[in-house]
Amino acid sequence: MAFTAALVVVSAWLPWLTVDGQRASAVGGVVGGDLAGLAERLTAFGVGQSIVLLAACLIVAGAMAAQGLSARLASTAALAISVLLVVLTVWYYRLYVYGPVSVGWGWYVGGATAVAAVLTSVWAMVAAWPASTPAPNRS
Repeated sequence: MAFTAALVVVSAWLPWLTVDGQRASAVGGVVGGDLAGLAERLTAFGVGQSIVLLAACLIVAGAMAAQGLSARLASTAALAISVLLVVLTVWYYRLYVYGPVSVGWGWYVGGATAVAAVLTSVWAMVAAWPASTPAPNRS
C-alpha cells in the first residue's frame, strides 16, 4: 500500500495535462506555455497538491497497518484516504480536461496507482481486522 501511494506521489510530477506540446503536472508545473489559460489556476494550491498530501498520509497509514500499530484504525484510514485519492483524481479530470486540453500519461499512472491503493487498502483491512481481535472483557 505504501508503495502504491509513493507511486501516486511520483506520478504527480509527470505530465497530467497536454496541449499542442505543452504539458502540466498535477502539482502545477507548466512546461511550454500557458496551457490554454490554465497556468494560473494550476500554480495555486489545489487538487494536485491535495493528491500529493493525501498520498503522503497514505504512506504513513500503510506503514502503520503493516507494522501492526493500530492496525484496524490504520487500515480503515488507508481505505478512506485511497478512495479519496481516486475521487480527487477524477475531480482533477473534471476540472481541467476540456476543449483543447487532453489528459497526459501521468494522469493514467496516477489514476491506476490510486485504484491499486484502494485494492491494497482493502487487502490490509481483510488482514488486519481478524488478526487484531480485541481481548475479552473480564470484569
